[in-house]
Amino acid sequence: MPTPLMERLVDEQNRIFTRMQEIQSRAENENRDWTAEERQNWDEANDRITVVSEDIVRTERLASLERIDYRQVIQPQEPDTRETPENADEARAALFEESFTRFIRGGMDNVSAEGRQLMAQNQADIRAQGVGTPSAGGYLVPPGYRAVMTGAMLAYGGLINHANVITTSTGNPLQWPTNIDTANVGAILAENVQISEQDVTIGTKSIGAYTYTSKLVRVSLQLLQDSAFNIDQWLPRKLGQRIGRAVAAHLINGTGTGEPTGILAGVTQGATATIAAFAAATTGYDAMINLEHSIDPAYRQLGNTRFIFADSTLAVIRKMKDTQNRPLWLPVPTPGMPATVNGIPYTIDQAMPAGTGTGKVVLFGDFNAGYVVRQVLDVQAVRLAERYADFLQVGFFGFMRLDATPDDALAVKSLVLT
Repeated sequence: MPTPLMERLVDEQNRIFTRMQEIQSRAENENRDWTAEERQNWDEANDRITVVSEDIVRTERLASLERIDYRQVIQPQEPDTRETPENADEARAALFEESFTRFIRGGMDNVSAEGRQLMAQNQADIRAQGVGTPSAGGYLVPPGYRAVMTGAMLAYGGLINHANVITTSTGNPLQWPTNIDTANVGAILAENVQISEQDVTIGTKSIGAYTYTSKLVRVSLQLLQDSAFNIDQWLPRKLGQRIGRAVAAHLINGTGTGEPTGILAGVTQGATATIAAFAAATTGYDAMINLEHSIDPAYRQLGNTRFIFADSTLAVIRKMKDTQNRPLWLPVPTPGMPATVNGIPYTIDQAMPAGTGTGKVVLFGDFNAGYVVRQVLDVQAVRLAERYADFLQVGFFGFMRLDATPDDALAVKSLVLT
């Protein structure tokens, strides 16, 4: 449900947008240049709508990171004591969550025997302090930690929210077949004529797994022992933010050598324009339309297409108009509905090149079909108890294994500025 703050921000954004349109329409209807006062009023409105739009994004991002702590919810009904697979799974998940929190705050000595056994079944083969030291192991994080950590990661990269993300149990190279057969068509067969042959060309792609780490975060023992300190939210958010920044940059610009292959490395050109033409209201509109129609309708009609660009590019697009002088960019019409460019949703990814320079500044297409991200197992966390004992601190770091590569080359195209 939209919050009062979100409703107020959306209402203000729409009012400012209407005001900007009125200023423009007044000058156009009177067939004259803008006055100095109109320019000043429009610039002030543009500055304010930028602030409001950014506040809307921040509010939506905060809402996506917030999670309910179900352990604090008091259930009024009598507990179901019947032993069922569902109850067993829920009890197991609750025990893992509790045991992991105890482990983070006080180490493995603070975990029950049953909890230790459960965590050992979700342990990575890592020893930072020598073989056989349980407190040095890495453990898969429970759902509560995972939700916060993943949310923080996704907040830093728009592309991963729309790519085809697959999870595997091992990091062995993963291969899958590829085929582009769009140029081949069937034919009418005449009577008593042999059917002609046309082979299907099959290719392969492979994807591995790189290890990403959050680097080390040190937390004082006083904070860990203080029940008022929300370690369940603070720690996974910090770890997730660090990994998210690294992953987001590689998903866009990765070279494929020692790191994932970024989408820009494999995307083909769908449209082109000069920097000056893209910045102009009507010719910039033409470039965006050309990019949109460079993608085959078979992809567009599925309803999964969108634009991806940097925030600086959005600032340029917001000034574009169609042939009827209607803005290409439309603000949030109502809470819960996204802003659009020519009626199509878009995603901001700050790893994309700025729309004021040369390069592939706008991507458009079906990113689920055009880009695949492979994640091994899940996010894991390691606790280092003894290393910083003389500082009365405990070290933590998170890590995950991930790789990515372009997939269907026809599904995503780029707008290139020259």
